[in-house]
Amino acid sequence: MSSDQAAARPQPSTEREAREVSVGPEERVSAPPAVSMRDVTRRFGSVVAVNRVSLEVPPGSLLGVIGPSGSGKTTTIRMLIGGLAPTSGEVRVLGEEPRRFSRRTRERVGYMPQAFILYPDLTTRENVDFVACLFGLLFRRGSRVQEVLETVDLWGVRDRRASKLSGGMQRRLELACALVHDPALIVLDEPTAGLDPLLRVSVWSELHRLRDMGRTIIVTTQYVAEAEECDQVVLISDGRLVARSSPEGLRQAALGGEVVEIQTADVFDGTRLIGLRAVLEVRQRGPNQFLAVTENAGVATPGLVQKIESEGGKVAFVREFRPSFDEVFAALVERSREQPIDGAETARDS
Repeated sequence: MSSDQAAARPQPSTEREAREVSVGPEERVSAPPAVSMRDVTRRFGSVVAVNRVSLEVPPGSLLGVIGPSGSGKTTTIRMLIGGLAPTSGEVRVLGEEPRRFSRRTRERVGYMPQAFILYPDLTTRENVDFVACLFGLLFRRGSRVQEVLETVDLWGVRDRRASKLSGGMQRRLELACALVHDPALIVLDEPTAGLDPLLRVSVWSELHRLRDMGRTIIVTTQYVAEAEECDQVVLISDGRLVARSSPEGLRQAALGGEVVEIQTADVFDGTRLIGLRAVLEVRQRGPNQFLAVTENAGVATPGLVQKIESEGGKVAFVREFRPSFDEVFAALVERSREQPIDGAETARDS
């Protein structure tokens, strides 16, 4: 980075509540991972909740952690924030072992748990203000509290006791408390659970904004479709990390490649297309409809159309096939369960 670029970068305030300075894309690539797990296992007696998980999360990225109930997501999150120690393996967060966080590093982490743990007798604003005080926000505390409450659409109930909020409002209040000190690493366990679709959109918009400012965000979610909102997605099943990729990469992993959906005007045997360039597999879905799994859809599609026409068929439509993430999720989990974990019972209640 040149001296001019360094001078142009916004400098942090001397106040303790100053926000982290955003980093550029080049610096994120060269920077050490914000989170690193190496061969991490967590046992509860004979039950293996997390089984030899390894992953790295680069700074300034948004990672989604998805898995069925009891898959080990929450156990993994608790190890990242220091609530649990791994039975074996190594966990590093912001360069430190979470169970031995320095005060400064702990202040750079924002965490939202699954269960409501705030103060029921305090008002909405008082809860957020109290958390802001714990993290040392002083002169700008009032404006920052208002900012995060407006983000989660709770400013209108700022004087209502937390115990009188609905379940969805309580989730949003916890999210506001996790964000109020503007941490460098934000770990959110099911942040959109119980929220209506419009509020989920609002929450994800805020997470994208924070990611674009250089924050690192890890989110577990029960809404599989929310994988589309993430830069990278980790799929955990039965305590194992069974897939990690971009949303589009997961689609290709589930289907075996890029998929072209073709429908012909009349009955056509899709097996006639096997052997064409870049075509890996053909799956017949009906008398005149089939999916062609390809190495490269752009390369394969002209050959598919030409072959059908040379065989006397007529193409009604051809398009890229994009399964829902529910379908992708189900396919990857089913595939992972065909490879059972040896020597230990699989966790069902983490």
